[in-house]
Amino acid sequence: MILVLTVCLTFQAQPVDISDALKGLRDKNDLPGLVALAVQGDRVAAQGAAGVRKRGADAAMTINDRVHLGSCTKSMTATLIAILVAEKKLAWTTTVGDSFPRLKESMHPDWRGVTLEQLLTHRGGAPANLDADGLWGRLWNHKGSPTEQRLALVDVVVRRKPDTKPGGKYIYSNAGFAIAGAIAETTMREPWESLMQERIFKPLGMSSAGFGPPGSKDSLDQPRGHDAEGRPVEPGPGADNPAAIGPAGTVHCSLGDWAKYAFIHARMDPNGSKKPPRGAEGFLKALKPPAFEKLHAPPGIGEPRYAMGWIVADRDWADGPVLTHAGSNTMWFAVVWLAPKKDLALLAATNQAGDKAAAACDAAVVELLQAVQKK
Repeated sequence: MILVLTVCLTFQAQPVDISDALKGLRDKNDLPGLVALAVQGDRVAAQGAAGVRKRGADAAMTINDRVHLGSCTKSMTATLIAILVAEKKLAWTTTVGDSFPRLKESMHPDWRGVTLEQLLTHRGGAPANLDADGLWGRLWNHKGSPTEQRLALVDVVVRRKPDTKPGGKYIYSNAGFAIAGAIAETTMREPWESLMQERIFKPLGMSSAGFGPPGSKDSLDQPRGHDAEGRPVEPGPGADNPAAIGPAGTVHCSLGDWAKYAFIHARMDPNGSKKPPRGAEGFLKALKPPAFEKLHAPPGIGEPRYAMGWIVADRDWADGPVLTHAGSNTMWFAVVWLAPKKDLALLAATNQAGDKAAAACDAAVVELLQAVQKK
């Protein structure tokens, strides 16, 4: 039985409203919409929203709208794996070879010893793209379930020699996280999407969380993603990456719900207070502080300092280490910054992709930080 609790994030009497600043950033970068939110000490300290859900439409984008997280999904998949490790369903040393015995004869020998830990730190030799042998195109056209899509991905990728020696060179790879997700669902005999709902979203009260493009095609009930040229993309085929790489980047949710998840990582980091956020005590019975130390620790082999779904860096404004990641499915852009010593999480997202979207989200994070520092 999964215990359902809700992480409680309260609003300060007057959280700083940065909507005007976001409007300026949205206009400067010619974006449809832009949202941002800061959490500090269990409280929403600053927030703002500007623009519209769809370019050319009147429906305003709001702070409660759902946004696509892209590759910020990766840390969530790693967190799911950490829960399954804590439950002794998996181990960080679980290998690709052990997980897919049916592929024993077709699998390249170098894949057999690749571990979950290596996959989740981009050190498993998984390819940077899936174009070889036309796999990417076939995944777009695959008519099976998401689980079947991921198994199809695994079947093709592991036939080829890893792109680098496992455990060595860093190669950023959506395929590696897709394989890790496939290991989880093969072991648990349950789709990755269901595991995410049961082990992460429901326990944390992330009621807005789902997969793929948010909203329905027949109603402008949620924002639309836009490509880098500003063209809106309606929900449906082509509005997100194939479900095959879901564990690498297909989650959507509101900023408030994303903050519930992100703030736990900030607080439970080795540099954080380790005081459980209110409402998260039940969730953290399955995921104790040593698990976060594992999730946040880069392997110590060259650059970048990439942990499991987090880039680790140092910033003066954070008084030490930060955890960060950005995500885009080519129709959205989202970014998160965690400053554990400041008990702080900063999040921003826009419903368009491209360089201007990234610049606007980075600037929105600066606005959040300045608002928090002034309080």
